[in-house]
Amino acid sequence: MTRSDTRYLARRDLMKLTGVGAVALTAGIAAPAKAQFKDPPTMTAEWDKTFPQSPNVDHEKVTFRNRYGLTLAGDLYLPKTRKGPLAALVVSGPFGAVKEQSSGLYAQTMAERGFATLAFDPSFTGESGGEPRNLASPDINTEDFSAAVDFLGLHPSVDRERIGMIGICGWGGMALNAAAVDKRVKAVVAVTMYDMTRVISRGYNDSVTPEQRTQTLEQLSRQRWEDMKNGAPAYGPASLVLKGGEPQFMTDYADYYMTPRGYHPRAVNSGNAWTQTNPLSFMNMPLLTYIQEIAPRPILLIHGEKAHSLYFSETAYAAAAEPKELMIIPGASHVDLYDRLDVIPFDRLGDFFGQALSQ
Repeated sequence: MTRSDTRYLARRDLMKLTGVGAVALTAGIAAPAKAQFKDPPTMTAEWDKTFPQSPNVDHEKVTFRNRYGLTLAGDLYLPKTRKGPLAALVVSGPFGAVKEQSSGLYAQTMAERGFATLAFDPSFTGESGGEPRNLASPDINTEDFSAAVDFLGLHPSVDRERIGMIGICGWGGMALNAAAVDKRVKAVVAVTMYDMTRVISRGYNDSVTPEQRTQTLEQLSRQRWEDMKNGAPAYGPASLVLKGGEPQFMTDYADYYMTPRGYHPRAVNSGNAWTQTNPLSFMNMPLLTYIQEIAPRPILLIHGEKAHSLYFSETAYAAAAEPKELMIIPGASHVDLYDRLDVIPFDRLGDFFGQALSQ
């Protein structure tokens, strides 16, 4: 993936992924998709994950509220063989995914290694509450991580003084932001991270010009009048419905979200859509401003050598204070770290949290 490839996305595919959609694009785009769920759906009772259920882990569907009163839905994973209060991990991401996908896989795998884990759907997505559907917010979604810490800290199987976080893709930046402000979090991992405020406001490789940014904000601002007039938000084009000619990493995304490998009907990225004004709250709110305040608690950043997004982790690593580690996986792409069990360094994750969350 070259820098010219990612610049190509600054005004086209990035907007499809993050919700600008038809508002900020010129004519010729597909008709906007509609949100799949107008109201939060009832939580499913059956196992509907994209990965098999482990016989070594107990699983329970749970709900909890965040500070804004929104009800979040989660999957709690506990090792079947356990003794005493456990160290615990909160897990979420990627951006536009649901807990039945990558975050659930990470949570269940870490539960197999002895941790109590909670994978959750962020507000406005999946089985969590919030209207309108398919909306993201750097503030509210950071709060979602802390609300998950609230829940785990009151669970009888958890030692509340030993809680860590894992954020995947766009939720990697959210996890770092949450860890900076929430001092209960003792360690944080960001895997194949995006800084969503940076990429939405400035484009891939910071390639959006001031003129392009102004044009986008003008269009998004005017869309608010249309949404108010219509009594509901407009939605962008369906995510990851490729037309051909996209860069390889867009094909990689589609290979995960739009095939049996990772498709889930509740995921925004599986052919659903964000609201068209979704980018607004990301445009002026840099997530990683206070990343140095995570110290002295440890940070582990994990990224693929071949990932188009590697520069996000490199920048975060440079800005963070010690103790910190940047682990680059040879030959791995961005999406490889979603679900490839032969690529994701679960041994390192286990060692990192085992040490950071020790008694």
